[in-house]
Amino acid sequence: MKVVNKTIAVIALTTVMGLLLIWCTGGGKAADPAQSSNSSTTDTTAKSSANEETASTEQASTRTYKDYKGHQVDIPAAPKAVVFAGETTGDLIELNIPMIGIYGDELKGRVYQEKAASIENVGFPINLEKVTSLNPDLIIVGDTDEKIYEQLSKIAPTIMFDTFGSLDYRMKELGTIFDKKTEVEAWLQAYNKKAEEMWKQLYATVLKPGETASVFTYYPGDRLFVMARAGLPQFLYAEGGFKPTAPIQGILDANEGFREISAEKINEFAGDRIFILDPVNEEAKQSTEALLKSPVWKTLPAVKQGKVYRMYIQRSDSDANTRQWMLEELPKMLGK
Repeated sequence: MKVVNKTIAVIALTTVMGLLLIWCTGGGKAADPAQSSNSSTTDTTAKSSANEETASTEQASTRTYKDYKGHQVDIPAAPKAVVFAGETTGDLIELNIPMIGIYGDELKGRVYQEKAASIENVGFPINLEKVTSLNPDLIIVGDTDEKIYEQLSKIAPTIMFDTFGSLDYRMKELGTIFDKKTEVEAWLQAYNKKAEEMWKQLYATVLKPGETASVFTYYPGDRLFVMARAGLPQFLYAEGGFKPTAPIQGILDANEGFREISAEKINEFAGDRIFILDPVNEEAKQSTEALLKSPVWKTLPAVKQGKVYRMYIQRSDSDANTRQWMLEELPKMLGK
């Protein structure tokens, strides 16, 4: 009996010693409530840190931009697939913006035709299905129709853009949108210097101080327009250039791109020099030729003095790329 009791005591002591050994070597850590809580906190902190890093990365990949109509838009920090539905495609070409879609229905004859030839045509009016198929990451649209804007916004972040704005304004806005402010500033400085030199040279050799100019073009339906903020006049009425006639100044003050007038009133808008934009449409071409043969046309001082210049309307854009070409072209036209 004593032998049995002794044996039991030895086994019990051995078991206790074994448990103590296991506890001391770390086997009991998992049973510590405090240590279990610390482990959970560490995991949670790690996950939270990872989530914050992801959120920070996502935030850094977009920027908030407010367009001229007041829309607050979260746009990509570095857009790589842009649809530009506006009249000044050459602005973006000059800045090497990655465009995948543009108004391309009447690309033929434009100064930037070759450079834009490989860009998809999204139509005019803009074709929503075509835009969707291109999968853009940013859309810039000249149209101010809110319904169209809402539809485009469902496809990708969309900005309303003032394509009738001045060259300086447009380029600076693009510099903000595409994070190219330094590049834009350098481009504008170089361009404005060339333009200043051109106008000084023209007024020293061809033009007289205070000369006025006007620009006319026909649209289908025998509709005659005097141009103001849109296209060629932007270039002609720039600092150091021609002056608009008083009625055209009124159109500019009204912030209009152009205004329809009757052929009988053309003498009220005609300047010292007249620029005729030859249209694309055949009907409009016939209207143009009829005007040039009319009695009212032949009585204009600019016509009598041979100060009328004709230009294909597709080459009369106000975009940056066309402006560069115009710096060379205008002196040639006036020197003839």
